[in-house]
Amino acid sequence: MNIENESLYEKKYIDVDGINTCYIEAGEGEPLVLIHGGGAGANGYGNWFACLPLFAKSFRTIAVDMVGFGLTDSPDPSDFEYSQKARYEHIANFIKKMGLEKVNLVGNSMGGATAMGVAVEYPELCERLILMGSAGLNTELDIAALKPVLGYDYTKEGMIRLIKVLTNDSFQITSEMIDYRHANSVDPKNEASYAATMDWVRKAGRLFYEEDYIASVQQKTLVVNGKDDQVVPLSSAHKFLELMDNSWGYIMPHCGHWAMIEYPDDFSSAVSAFIKSH
Repeated sequence: MNIENESLYEKKYIDVDGINTCYIEAGEGEPLVLIHGGGAGANGYGNWFACLPLFAKSFRTIAVDMVGFGLTDSPDPSDFEYSQKARYEHIANFIKKMGLEKVNLVGNSMGGATAMGVAVEYPELCERLILMGSAGLNTELDIAALKPVLGYDYTKEGMIRLIKVLTNDSFQITSEMIDYRHANSVDPKNEASYAATMDWVRKAGRLFYEEDYIASVQQKTLVVNGKDDQVVPLSSAHKFLELMDNSWGYIMPHCGHWAMIEYPDDFSSAVSAFIKSH
């Protein structure tokens, strides 16, 4: 599945407490909600395009644009705080407005922290939790290595540098992926919201919860991590597994921060097997 196949999916919209929220869906069955990360140019389709047709074979698969990303509304930062609480409340209210029963939540990076917030604060909405290269722990970041992410300059060259940091050394970056994510990143609608989101992250001292909060997750949880992830190191996966009583781990060799793009077959198979067997 190539990133340029976006036209295969109908863009749908639903009002979530005044925020016009964009999502795409495919397949039938148990609901699976995919929450993208917070990197420049991120949205539901762009982060999950390779997994969508794979998950759709078994689940009603829904990829949503978080508030301030993609085609979902980007409220004026002067009237809206782009905090982690705002993100998980938006997703929780999205699930409610969609009329879904308990869903399986899959989150990557910032989306993982968002999914975790839903699982803890709205346990009645979350059946199982899948965290992939997830934010949420108070760990030291390699600021030098992450400069292309934290200091993204809105150029195509900057987008190439960003993708290189988020993927393994052998990953083949396509021109279509660069163009797609760069175009999203420079959309005037999203520039202010992205800047506000990153500003909140910096002021809050990174995307993390207290360890007691993480330990309060009761859902069966699959923790997926790439061995070569420069954003969320392997030690973070081990810590999540230590803190969460009902957790399983799946570690992917030669994989960076984007398991769902680097190895979509492996990732989707692991998630599907986890849901079906637990």
